[in-house]
Amino acid sequence: MAVRASLACFPSDPVLHNSCGLPWGVAVTPFSSTDERGSSPATGDEGHLLPRCSSCFAYFNILCPLHRWSWTCPICSEDNDLPAEAAARYARDGSHDPPELRSAFVDLLLPEEGEAAAVTTPVYVAAIDLSSSEEFLELVKSALLAALEALSPGSLFGILTFSSKIGLYDVQGPIPIVKNVFIPPDSDGTLFVDLKDVMPFQSFLAPVDTCKDRIAEALETIKPISSWEMATNTSQVEDHALHHTRGFGVAMDALVNYLSVEYGTTFELARIFVFLSGPPNYGAGRLDTRSNEDHSTRKVVDSDHTLLPEQTRFYTNLAASAVQAGVCVDLFAITNEYTDLTSLKVLSVESGGSLFLYSNTDESTLPQDIYKMLTCPYAFGCVLRLRTSSEFKITDSYGHFFPDPQYMHVQHINCCDSFASYTYDFEFEKDSQFGRKSRPPVLQIAFKYTLIVNHGDTSDDASNSGSRSKFSLQRRLRVRTIQYNTTANIWDLYDFADPDVVLTILVHQVIVASLSDVVEARLWLHDWLAFFIAQYNKAYKIVRSANTGVSDIDVDFSNCSQLQPLARLVFAFLVSPLLEVRDQNIRPDYQTYLQCLFSALEPASLRQAICPTMISYISPDIEAEVHQSLSRSVFTSERPIFLLDAYTDLLVYYLPTASTLIPFPPPRDCLLRSTINRLKQERNLTPRLVFIHGAHDDTTIFEKYLIEDETLDGTLVGSSAGFRSFLEEVRSRVAEFGI
Repeated sequence: MAVRASLACFPSDPVLHNSCGLPWGVAVTPFSSTDERGSSPATGDEGHLLPRCSSCFAYFNILCPLHRWSWTCPICSEDNDLPAEAAARYARDGSHDPPELRSAFVDLLLPEEGEAAAVTTPVYVAAIDLSSSEEFLELVKSALLAALEALSPGSLFGILTFSSKIGLYDVQGPIPIVKNVFIPPDSDGTLFVDLKDVMPFQSFLAPVDTCKDRIAEALETIKPISSWEMATNTSQVEDHALHHTRGFGVAMDALVNYLSVEYGTTFELARIFVFLSGPPNYGAGRLDTRSNEDHSTRKVVDSDHTLLPEQTRFYTNLAASAVQAGVCVDLFAITNEYTDLTSLKVLSVESGGSLFLYSNTDESTLPQDIYKMLTCPYAFGCVLRLRTSSEFKITDSYGHFFPDPQYMHVQHINCCDSFASYTYDFEFEKDSQFGRKSRPPVLQIAFKYTLIVNHGDTSDDASNSGSRSKFSLQRRLRVRTIQYNTTANIWDLYDFADPDVVLTILVHQVIVASLSDVVEARLWLHDWLAFFIAQYNKAYKIVRSANTGVSDIDVDFSNCSQLQPLARLVFAFLVSPLLEVRDQNIRPDYQTYLQCLFSALEPASLRQAICPTMISYISPDIEAEVHQSLSRSVFTSERPIFLLDAYTDLLVYYLPTASTLIPFPPPRDCLLRSTINRLKQERNLTPRLVFIHGAHDDTTIFEKYLIEDETLDGTLVGSSAGFRSFLEEVRSRVAEFGI
């Protein structure tokens, strides 16, 4: 569990916090195997014995003052009785102390609630859009073959297709069999027959270890819906000649209901991989994407720069049903057609899944992404709770979770991998502060989760083709308790600020604001930076001349190295596609994808996605420099090779003047390639790798990342004047605050 604070040294009072201008909060990555320093938790088997505070329900931890028969909660200062069993447990010899007395970061096993609940089977279902192209289906087939290689033996796998009908595949016989049920076009969309009556559950889900080849054979039989079939089946749909029938909503609703019958018996978590080639346009859950002239541009935004809201509550309700049924939906949209992901995203986000968008099949990394997803450890049935000392409180929380309907600041997460991050914003309670004699502020994050444990093949005869690996459930409790220092000195706040976490909180706040008005969100972010620089200059006026003019305003944070990246990070965010307001080359679906991506990334990854890193090389085996500037001004003949890491893209750029003696593309055994391979391994998605030679290749994709050569309206300028002009605008705005 990694926890990073925007202000590692907490402000002593509300006045100091307000005057510093920085947001105060933390970013939490609960399923990370280590903390932010790389340390692993202390583990144990007796999580149910961990005492809890009778007042705030915080867990006992190493920071608790411990007495013979009582202990004091560091969160609320409540004195709690210590049961005899716990007293004996904590009276052991020091070398045999339980985990909570050895570390402030523990991961404890909880006892099984029942033998029946301890056994499970991983279940995966591929839902494939047949209203698509051959290229789309070939890519999906490649991705599912990669998925089959990643799945543990003994997992169950099912195939469902959808168009104007739903197809269920039985692959356990000598040849694949598909049974279809037609989707009614009416608004209700209720099927004439339940899927469980079309095909028994045991026939639909096949064990991967014994049926992998048959699943692959079944995938090869899947073809896109033919033109005559479309004309026959879409006679009741308006403009059917222009649109493929895609009854996605009804198919997903029927599939969730189909799976729900086996929830708690066959499985505790089922994952659905949805492969979508365009907008749902048939039956219940249909989305109208034809009412605008051009869906590939910002014309889907009204005159007030407000993004269109979700068209229907259908997918919100479906997401709630999926959670109740123990289903997680991962949505893979492979399309350049406007699909209204704004309406669809809730299905994946709230069910604990991920949203991926690929603009075309040629450059898609879908097979690699789904393989990474399935080989990455994940937890499910998660509950996340953050508790604070009584002097301050949580004002907002952000991330892909759904809040508990009864308890404040309790978040439920259907599925959580080791990369998923959640962000909290703090403020002081009314009339509260941290005094010199008061106890230090404390945070405690509790994360209760379930794992699927693979015990391998437990059959007596391993050669028996019917043998399956056995899986069991493990319920665990992870608790991290952190005590922070406080300061009454604003310079300490600045010196111990974390720019990555500051950016993370700002990104979440701006994403929420942009859902109402993109332009207002941009203006708010611009004003925030001006206000923050004004507060910074006020704080450092003691080391400046008494008569400060506009030209004397420090916009580069020259007195505090820790803050120096912030202006560049804010500028990069302002020019990012997420906050784009121009009318050309804007894809609303891409902005929705970025919203989902940015709101789940941990701080270091988010910074990389918003403000790329550029590294120059003298040769493929000799690294020269890591550049802070994203501008042509860094180009020199002495460093002819550049690696630009934009998180989702890895670009290798050779200057047009690069010597012909330098091999292009770089050799596979060089330092540059090793760096690329390491970066690809560290990501939870596969970045697109592109090699560009300035002498003969199109350099547009590389140049778009040279953001310091642009103004805020996207106009190209020379050198780094774009960023410097921005700082001059900020300097003028700061002057308005009376510096």
